[in-house]
Parts: sequence; structure tokens; C-alpha cells
Amino acid sequence: MPSHPKVLDPLTPPPSDLEGLVEQVRELLRIPLNIEYRHLPQIDSSPPLTIDETYIPLAVLDQISSQRWLEVADLQRNHRHTVGGQHRLSLNQTYQNRIPALEAISDHLTTNSTTNSLKLMLLGKPGAGKTTFLQYLTLQCLGGELFPGHIPLLFRLRDWSATAQKSGDFDLINYISQKLHHLGINAEQITTLLHAGRVFLLLDGWDEINPSHSSEIGEQISQFSETYYQNSVVVSSRLAADHYRFRGFTYVELADFDGDQIAAFVFKWFAATCKANPKTGTHLAAQFMEKLDLPENSPMRELAGTPILLTLMVSVFFTKADFPKKRSKLYEAGLDILLSRWDEARGIQRHSAYDNLSLPHKIKLLSAIAAETFPLGNYFFEQSEIEAIVSDQLAIWGGNVEPETSHQESAAVLKAIELQHGLLVERAKGIYSFSHLSFQEYFTARNIVYRADAQMQREAIQELAAWVGDSRWREVFLLTAEMLRNADPLLQAMKLEIDTIAASSQFLQEFLAALATKCHGLEVGNKPAALRAFYFTLFLDRDLGLALALDRSLAGNLTPELNLDLKLARIFALALTLTREEIPDNPSGNKHLRQQMLNLNFALDLNGNLAGKPQLETAILQLKAALPDLSDKSTVCVHWWQQQGSHWLQEFAAVLQKHRQLVTTQLFTPEQIATLRHYYQTNKLLMDCLTSDCNCSIALKADIAANLLLPPLGTPEPKIMMTRSVGKSPLISSPQPT
Repeated sequence: MPSHPKVLDPLTPPPSDLEGLVEQVRELLRIPLNIEYRHLPQIDSSPPLTIDETYIPLAVLDQISSQRWLEVADLQRNHRHTVGGQHRLSLNQTYQNRIPALEAISDHLTTNSTTNSLKLMLLGKPGAGKTTFLQYLTLQCLGGELFPGHIPLLFRLRDWSATAQKSGDFDLINYISQKLHHLGINAEQITTLLHAGRVFLLLDGWDEINPSHSSEIGEQISQFSETYYQNSVVVSSRLAADHYRFRGFTYVELADFDGDQIAAFVFKWFAATCKANPKTGTHLAAQFMEKLDLPENSPMRELAGTPILLTLMVSVFFTKADFPKKRSKLYEAGLDILLSRWDEARGIQRHSAYDNLSLPHKIKLLSAIAAETFPLGNYFFEQSEIEAIVSDQLAIWGGNVEPETSHQESAAVLKAIELQHGLLVERAKGIYSFSHLSFQEYFTARNIVYRADAQMQREAIQELAAWVGDSRWREVFLLTAEMLRNADPLLQAMKLEIDTIAASSQFLQEFLAALATKCHGLEVGNKPAALRAFYFTLFLDRDLGLALALDRSLAGNLTPELNLDLKLARIFALALTLTREEIPDNPSGNKHLRQQMLNLNFALDLNGNLAGKPQLETAILQLKAALPDLSDKSTVCVHWWQQQGSHWLQEFAAVLQKHRQLVTTQLFTPEQIATLRHYYQTNKLLMDCLTSDCNCSIALKADIAANLLLPPLGTPEPKIMMTRSVGKSPLISSPQPT
């Protein structure tokens, strides 16, 4: 039978030498606590770092996520944002108030001013920083910055549970006495400190105790906090644990790192790791953040919100000043930590039926959940939906099971996945998602790659290729390409789908034909496909991503021909902006407009670029002469642009088409512009797959790259009419290059 704490009168007046006792015990604890808690937990053999060197102030949410009453539609709508011009869901965003953790503690103490004590339950996902935060609080108290004049005592609940199981004694006071006895601190001194309210008790890892002990241990903590109510108590736990409801405790949830916290940690980590060479540390940190902030790395940036995964990322980056070429390797390393190594490194053993599943079965289960939810665009899903998928998988592996038993098992497995790995998270009552969209994408790709036989894999690849035009699938394509032993079938299927997109649009076919005509006669030393990519976006957004991927020489000095066309495109964009300006009602607006008009006039001075092109030079001079006199009032000039600008712009477009074979886009409909951008992104995705570290044949790679942005076979000659009215396809006739 477990014993109970000795109930003593908490109002007994403290001894006259209380301050001396407090200082004596603090001094006895100073060295042991610094030795045990100053260093951060490690998951590999990297150099040990201390809390002083790398700790970042944490934040908590103003409401426990899983306690919110929300619908799937609410979560799906509120978590969408734009990265690099593309819509992407961020599961890290909670749309709740973030409060600095120490500020939350201060607010709690203010609320409990009568006892001036803290009763706090700290919840968080695996690797969110719970243990580190408790270590930080312990050292802050020991240093006098927090709860000065108190004795910090930090214990792992799993150690207490294991000790109690052996001895049969769950008494918390007895356990504290045993832990401090070897330091020369006796039970009477501990009791004196407790009566005086001078103990700050921190209990780490409620989720790590044997479930059969939760009732006894929970009762002990409750009795302790009520009997010695003047003392502060903090208990930490993972979010999904079956929580014993501690009366009078405030429950808070640790928030993911935000952008500022990520940057602060990165610079601190590299500074601590490169103590011998601070400049190197600062340089590596800046490089890390620069690469992490690239639009194409947004999937990795999501992982950085979890401290343990951010630690992995900086450790990987440290070895070669870059992220892995294969992003799937980073995801696999992160999953290895969350699925096994993080618990193993700290000697934690879980107790649930889920533990009977092998690691491959756990990965297959997560892959099945991702494969059924991601194609439907379901990033948040009802608990019953996930339990049904789990139940189906368990039935495949375990045979026929009674429906009620199957329901209970699947519910238990879902909770175990959330508790042990944090890969599935309850975002609101009964609504789950993957902890990071990156993991849902990874498991979706993995489900395609690791099929039972070659025929099933071919079918899965064909199904994937059909999504090439959907930006949601970008990361899945990249991951699948780099994980396949032979990516040729995927790349071929993608190219076929892209050609089908072009063949289905007469407008797109004619645009590509005009593009091919423009580039065919150019002798500038660049690859033809790169030239097509260069001109494809010249009058859209001048995105050179695809062109540079095809030919890196375009990043240097452009040839005179390309440089001239680039200048003309910029002039055209400036003029197009002026046609859309409104008459300003303030002097500063007038000044801005006048400056834009001056810029246009200066830009049209192309003498140095028009050598050998007399007809184009004459046409440009005529266009410039038709512009309003800048000596007039700004309002007169703006009126001119509003009334005459569109006609002038069409004349300019006709000159560009006639003398440079350039197809401008100002008369394209929004739908046509969207078609061009969509088609461009599909080709860029294909090129990104080609240039990733995928296993594909050299001949296929060269063939696909050389044939990007070409019109489908059989496309007629372009007939692009620049003078058509807005709303009709502006396709022009008979290019006449100079």
C-alpha cells in the first residue's frame, strides 16, 4: 500500500534562522544542479551545449489547442498563406495569442497573490522544449533571478515512478528526502522549508510514468500542492497524455518557435558551436537563415518551429554549410528522432498496445493516413476519419477483429502516435492534422515509392503525374523523384502531362509557337530552351528561375540582343504602370508621377543599344516624340496617359512585335495570363525534379531539358493580333524582324 505524506500544520511559524537554512540548502544544491541541468539534452555526438549559450525565451498559447471548439473548415481556412507566390498551408500557425512564458508565470503569481505561489501544468509536443524550460527555471531560481530565496527541486517523474514501483512507497516527501539525503539535507530541514513556502518544485514528464502509477502519483502531487500550498509547483507533460486533473493548476501549452525565435536560436547555436572562431559562427548562421528563407525551402522552414527539429537542422547544416541535396534525407532524420531516438536517448520506455507495432508498420500506417487525406486536400481531419484508416490497416495486419474492439484499438493507436511522436496533433476537439505539412507530403510520397510491386508503383506514378498542374503537390513530386530508384517513368509521365496541357489550349499553342519563332533565329550562345524560358516571362514577371536552371550563363552579362530585349520589356512595364495611374491629390504624388515620366523618357534613350537597327531606332524616336511635354503640369501629363496611354502602349507593342518579334501581354485576359503562369510553373517543377539529386538517365534528362516550352507537334504558325480589343486573344501576324 502506498504511504501518504505527513500532514503538518503549514501555519507553523518558521524558525528564526530560516534565511540561513535557505542559503545553506541553496549552496549545497548549487554545484549538483549546475552539473545536472546546465547542459542541454543531446540526440547525437555533437558538442555539448549549455542552456546559457543557446536558451531562447519560450512562449505559451492563451488556450490549449485541443480544447478549442472549431470545425475543420475553420482550421483549413485560417492556416493558408502565400510563400514565393504560391499558396501553402502552414500548420504551425495557431491564430492564438502568444504570451512570453515568463510573463505567463508572472501573471499567474499576480492572480494568486494571497499565496504568492505558482501552480502550473506545462503542455507541449515532443521536442517542444518542456524539459529545457524546466531546467532553465531551475537555474534561474538557483541564481536568484526567479523566486529568489527559494529552493529549486527538479525531478523526473519517471524516476519517481520507477523508484516507487520497486519500494512500494509513493510518498512524495519521502522521495524528495531520499534524493537530497546524500547532499546532507535531512527530512526535518525539508519539512521546515515546505512549511515556510520556500520550495519551487518542478516535476518533468507526466507522460513518461507507467500508466498504472498515474493515480497514486497524481494524488501525491495534488495533496502536496494543497497541503504545502505556499510552495510553487510546475508539472510538464506531452499534450496527448491522459492528464490527471490537478485542482487549482493553470494549464498552458508551449507555442512553436516563431521567425524571431528561430533566428535567435540559430545565431546562438552557431556562436556556441564555433566559440574558437566567432566570425565563422556568425557567417554560418547568416547563411543558414538566408537559405531557410528561400521560397523553395518553405517546407523545411515549417519544421524549424519545433526546437528539436531545428537543432537537427543546424547540426546537419554545420557539417557542409548547406542543407542536404535530398530533402527527404532531412525528413527521414527528423522522423528517426521523433519515432524512436528521442525517447531512447533519454531512456524512456512507453507502455501501450501501439508499441507492439514494428517501426516499418508505424511508417506504413502514417503513409496510409497521408495517402488517403492529402489527395482530397484534407490537412485537418475528424478523429473518426483517422481511426477508420487505422482500423483498416490493423485489420490487414491482424486479421478479423470485432468492430468494437477495432474501434478501441484504433483510438488507442491514434493517441499513442500523438503522445509518443507528435506526428499527429489534435488541433481542436476531435480534429487532427499532421504536426507539419512537410511530413504529410513526405508520407504521401513514400506511399507512392514503396509499393508492393512494380506494376502498383507504375500505376501510382501515373496517378501522381496527373497532379502536375496542382501547386499543392509540388513537394510530393520533388520527394518522390529523389526517393525513386529510377525516376525516369515519373519524369516521362510529367512531361507527357505538361504536353497535354499545352495541346488543350489553342492560345497556349500559339504563344509557344511565337516564342519558338523568336528564339529560333537568335545566335547568342545560350541554350535554346533557356532562351525560351527567358522570353516566356519577359512580359509577365521576368522570373529567371527556369532559364537559369537550364543555362547558368544567363546569370552573367547578357548578350547585346538579350540585353536590348530586357530593356525594352522594362520600358514597356514602366509605361504600362503610367497608363494605370490616377491623378494624385497631393504634391508628393505629383512629384512621384513626374519622376516616373522622367524615368520613361530617359529609358527610351537606347542609342547605345540600337547600333545597326535603324528602323527600330526611328520607331523608338517617334514613340518618344509622341509623349507629353514634361514642362506641362503633372495633372496634364497624367490626363494624357489616361486618355492616350493605351493607344501609345499598343503602338509600342506593335513596334516590339515588328522589329523584335516580342509578344507583349497587356491585352491578354486574366484567364490567359493565368494559363501562362500555370504552364510555366509546371515546366519549372519538372526542371526542379530534373536538377534534384534524382536517379534518372542522362539521355532522358538532356532530352526533356532541351524540349521544354516547345509547342506540341503539329501546332500551326502563330497569328498573333496585337490590335485586337481587350478580352480577345492578342495573337500577332507575320513577324518582321529587323
